[in-house]
Amino acid sequence: MLKIISYNVNGIRAAIQKGFVQWLADQQADVICIQELKAEFDQVDTNEIEQLGYSVHWHSAQKKGYSGVAVFTKLQPKHTEIGCGIEKYDFEGRVIRLDFDNFSVMSVYMPSGSSGDERQAFKMEWLTDFQDYIQALRQEIPNLIISGDYNICHRAIDIHNPKGNANSSGFLPEEREWMESFVQNGFVDTFRHINPEQAHAYSWWSYRAGARGKNLGWRIDYHMASETLKDRIANAYILPDAMHSDHCPIVLELNPA
Repeated sequence: MLKIISYNVNGIRAAIQKGFVQWLADQQADVICIQELKAEFDQVDTNEIEQLGYSVHWHSAQKKGYSGVAVFTKLQPKHTEIGCGIEKYDFEGRVIRLDFDNFSVMSVYMPSGSSGDERQAFKMEWLTDFQDYIQALRQEIPNLIISGDYNICHRAIDIHNPKGNANSSGFLPEEREWMESFVQNGFVDTFRHINPEQAHAYSWWSYRAGARGKNLGWRIDYHMASETLKDRIANAYILPDAMHSDHCPIVLELNPA
């Protein structure tokens, strides 16, 4: 069984101070996709992570203390691809991919549009460009797992207050349409594949108004898997009790090929 975790840690240094490494040791995952590192590689002591048997693959943003993605893996990758080859996104440290023998895993941190119109426009450009990038990549790599923070709730079941958030970035009609088209173009939302009707299952909560304690959340973190991997999906679930971030980890378990 292959166990893959995705986790937006909202600052790897802060998460480590909150016990992230011990938590990681307990999980026994094969691959961990991390988003929002908010640190350069040389600012973080990764020795304890490496002592757990992981090799560390890192893509920082050019801007200090911002964005950034990583993959920690116990499996030996054939190749590590830093970025997606589009400068304005690679500048922000949003994509890293590891290629293994019969599949690839990508850690992705999609832009948020919640800070205003300019970033929302940037997000919509990203969605178009990312879709094109992935469709081209799939010609070369059919078995793709795209894990990370998509910053979009797909359906009403994925958000605590769909009516109240109808005009909120992350639940806008055009964002949800993009998510639907992404799935229709050959990807499986692995959590929904296993848990089609599970409500109140969220991966992010606002720090405001005690939202996490009341479970007033959003499901914006996903393991999207190529349709070609659908028969290997053994389980997919969320770990809301992990408290290193305003997000929580999500897990995908795959049967061997």
